[in-house]
Amino acid sequence: MSAEIICVGTEMLLGDILNSNAQFLAKQLAQLGIPHHYQTVVGDNPERLKQVIEIATSRAQILIFTGGLGPTPDDLTCETIADFFGVPLVERAEIIEDMAQKFAQRGRVMSPSNRKQALIPQGAEILPNPTGTAPGIIWQPRPNVTIFTFPGVPSEMYRMWEETAVPYLKGQGWGQEIIYSRSLRFWGIGESALAEKVAPYFNLPNPTVAPYAGTGEVRLRISAKAASEAAAEDLIAPIEKQIKEIAGLDYYGIDNDTLASVAGKLLQASGETLSVAESCTGGGLGQMLTDISGSSEYFWGGVISYDNSVKIGLLGVNPDDLAKFGAVSATVAEQMALGVKTRLSTTWGLGVTGIAGPTGGTDTKPVGLVYIGLAGPKDEVASFEYRFGTTRNRSYIRYVSACAALDVLRRKLLTRQ
Repeated sequence: MSAEIICVGTEMLLGDILNSNAQFLAKQLAQLGIPHHYQTVVGDNPERLKQVIEIATSRAQILIFTGGLGPTPDDLTCETIADFFGVPLVERAEIIEDMAQKFAQRGRVMSPSNRKQALIPQGAEILPNPTGTAPGIIWQPRPNVTIFTFPGVPSEMYRMWEETAVPYLKGQGWGQEIIYSRSLRFWGIGESALAEKVAPYFNLPNPTVAPYAGTGEVRLRISAKAASEAAAEDLIAPIEKQIKEIAGLDYYGIDNDTLASVAGKLLQASGETLSVAESCTGGGLGQMLTDISGSSEYFWGGVISYDNSVKIGLLGVNPDDLAKFGAVSATVAEQMALGVKTRLSTTWGLGVTGIAGPTGGTDTKPVGLVYIGLAGPKDEVASFEYRFGTTRNRSYIRYVSACAALDVLRRKLLTRQ
């Protein structure tokens, strides 16, 4: 048995709102161990909604609808579902009473149009809405089909799901197993290259392993179905260990880890400090670091040296080297890193300089060319060249440049002698 999520609302098709309901329900289904293979978004159109229902009933046994339960003419979910299964709508007095009380509590009079929300398919159970006016339904129009409807308002839907839908599903025998996932995060390796290294793991039945790409990084999701989270973790642990060994330094963290949080933990563990000098990233590297609560213990500050005069005056970059090599060069990146480390008296210094575009590139120094400098505890310096591509947009190049700088530091902290 599997579930399908059907979100109703033209506003989602137009991109006016983010479909957070589907994400919430997907996670909830996993916690109940209910397989979930499809999600559908359909506009406020009865004929298209009927087509969606026909397809969904051919491949899923639990249909979960969100949206289209309001009092306006375009709210057609309940009546379309009833029409599809050839069942009349009936007005439920208890729904009208509940709505009238809620309006009265708010000092308002219920509009006649709200009576539409009291019409549900004959034979359906009411799925109470504790906070809003639109109730949902729980209905089995066929022996192998169970339908849930929820309003599109996320706060209302979340509470209705947790207080009524989950107990109902558990009463039907669901929730005996869960689907638990762990996400492994990698930087410095492409999706295809990582996939080749771990290809045999993609054929496992339980746990399963699947790759997906993020902005500049790759993730592997390991999912296990088991009776409890602890049992699922036992299934995941050996696979996770093997994949980490294969990936080596390209693996950097799990789940909600970031390069900034991981590098920060390493600095904190060694009692060391960091400062940064930024050009093309314009403060983005510092923001990533300060997004981490407690980062003041190891991150002391930075300099946004966008103009060359700041590189010279504050960071001590040699003007002759700027003239000879240009601001976007390995030499300047190293001097920026050493300069900020010296000025702020930190253990480590990072320098980032590059061409974020879309203008400013040349044949020899194209858009996407970035140099990262790293200065260490003994004032030793190193530089790293990256080419993030001429077709990438400015925000992407700035973001991955900041991430790459953190990755440079992370790798050095893990491998130093």
